[in-house]
Amino acid sequence: MGKQGELGEFLRSRRARIRPEDVGFASGSGLRRVPGLRREELAHLAGVSVDYYVRLEQGRNRSVSDAVLGAVADALRMDRDERDHLFRLARPRKAATGEPSGDGGVRPETRRLLDWISAPALVLGRRMDVLAWNRPVCGLITDFGRLPPRERNLCRLHLLDAEIGGRYPDRDMIAREAVGHLRIAAGVFPDDPELWELVDELKARSPEFRHHWARHTVRTKAFGLKRIDHPEAGPLTLSYEITHFPQDTELSLLVYTAAPGTREERVLRKLAAR
Repeated sequence: MGKQGELGEFLRSRRARIRPEDVGFASGSGLRRVPGLRREELAHLAGVSVDYYVRLEQGRNRSVSDAVLGAVADALRMDRDERDHLFRLARPRKAATGEPSGDGGVRPETRRLLDWISAPALVLGRRMDVLAWNRPVCGLITDFGRLPPRERNLCRLHLLDAEIGGRYPDRDMIAREAVGHLRIAAGVFPDDPELWELVDELKARSPEFRHHWARHTVRTKAFGLKRIDHPEAGPLTLSYEITHFPQDTELSLLVYTAAPGTREERVLRKLAAR
């Protein structure tokens, strides 16, 4: 498993979801062995030759221009996340010699920042590994210090840990977000073996992950709401914000908050006081 064929699989998945009749082609024109647009139809919509598009889909055209990629994205009705992912797959970065693996490197100052934050907070690596945390988030999710380092990963915990994963009523949303993050990470870091090891494990053990991975779900989300059935506090609806460190671009800070005056705010204050 790994990076080979990612570009072609992504483009084929996006062709399959476009109905020919929605873009001016007769749905009954000729025998269709697969759903969606044929390669020649997409090439026509994007204004390129069929041979040129075929080479792109097969990963044999690494000098493709921004204009062509943009035309293909428009023809496939891609949103911003999908368009960005297409550009990354079409122009994969090469890993630099001695490049860090993305599984550490949290500065002491960042760890002190976590201690000063009263809300539950985590520092995540590019594979959703939990690299640093504060006490309130241990009360909200789990005591990460008691887990083996390999198990300190939000994707594994949400999708593979029955006790922790069972706290999230919106399991399908959790799976979509996990797939969306790892798909983007795979586009940015195609040579990360630990990333592909995690993907293979999740595909083997999580039906939800396997479903969305096959659909090439791509999504970034910097904020939103998350429902959690806490074993002590009961059902909670919390806001979350994700931000990146300008000088540590592989790391992100995840913070859970609650609206003032709500029961959720009181619960978070109790967690912070422990």
